[in-house]
Amino acid sequence: MSVQPRQLQHSWVSSHPKERKQQETMFYYFAYGSCMCPVDLKRSLGEKTHIYVIGPATLKGYRLGFYCYSSLRQCGVLDVIKDPNASVEGVLYRLPWRLSAALDEREDVPRGGYRHELVDIYSQGQLYQDVRTYVVVDKLAEELAPSDWYFDVVFRGAVTCGLPEQYCWKLFNHMYHLQQHHQKDQSLQAA
Repeated sequence: MSVQPRQLQHSWVSSHPKERKQQETMFYYFAYGSCMCPVDLKRSLGEKTHIYVIGPATLKGYRLGFYCYSSLRQCGVLDVIKDPNASVEGVLYRLPWRLSAALDEREDVPRGGYRHELVDIYSQGQLYQDVRTYVVVDKLAEELAPSDWYFDVVFRGAVTCGLPEQYCWKLFNHMYHLQQHHQKDQSLQAA
């Protein structure tokens, strides 16, 4: 198993032979929610992101939960919570550093919604250390249900990027049960 560095230099040669070789600083990012979907991530970052996908990845020692309310999405959104007996599946990206601020903006870092956490990620038989992920700053006491839109984006990202089938079903069932519980609560309040 090899260990990947915190940041790496990615080099490419322009199609024009007279242009010089350029280098761009990259960083690793582990997505476990709506950012697993490269199409949705493109919406925020302003460029295609599927080209930066390394592949399915695992974060050990954490579990998923909907312990954050997103006023933008008007529903519960995903977070990761430390749990030594659990793991979270997601997508590992290698993104250009120039996208860092836009990613922070998407994750509500400037307003204190999420914060960076550096974690170890396993992907395709390799260990990647000091990978950026995001965790909720002020966690709610109870999970909130995702909207249908958020449910679809998260699930589409999980399936599209090749997360294990068993994990996809577990994720689907977790979101579905939260929605059913929310609908039951709404019915009781209306009665």
